[in-house]
Amino acid sequence: MPAPDTAALDFLRTRRSRPARTLGLPAPDRTTLRPLLEMALRCPDHGKLEPWRLIVLERAALERLARLVESCGKRLGKSTTEIDKQRAQFADAHLAIAVIFSPKPSDKVPAVEQGHSAACVAYGLLNAALAAGWGANWLTGWASHDTTFAREALGLEPEERIVGFIHIGTETTAPPERPRPDTNALTTWMDA
Repeated sequence: MPAPDTAALDFLRTRRSRPARTLGLPAPDRTTLRPLLEMALRCPDHGKLEPWRLIVLERAALERLARLVESCGKRLGKSTTEIDKQRAQFADAHLAIAVIFSPKPSDKVPAVEQGHSAACVAYGLLNAALAAGWGANWLTGWASHDTTFAREALGLEPEERIVGFIHIGTETTAPPERPRPDTNALTTWMDA
């Protein structure tokens, strides 16, 4: 029987994202953030392709993205409510890290597997921030799926996609616990 890491298991058993709108200052500075980024990059990576990259968005960059959301939303025909909600994701934030799926040519590792690896980076960063005591949340939204927004906001190449924005800051209010999935209803055991 292996020796369990009870602290890690307790963390995973109770981990909970914090709503981005409840994240305040201080946010981690570059020195504090760097080890969290390093932890996030210790993820499954079939073929060692590193099909991802990170863009740290500090306050001025987030304000610029908030402005771009408005023009993007108008171009896409989004309602004022939809634009305001997506804009607030950036306008009200103090720090966010864009996790970018950046596929690499490979005969052995299909793009879909590379995309899964990029999602693992996002989840690893979310958990690293939470484990370090920060509040954190993984957000997307309609703007993050628009290739024009991705190019104008973050300089993405045509083949790159936004996996999500990991918002990190100081938790200002504790979120209530929410119902969790029913493991038995979602698990099938096969022995043959």
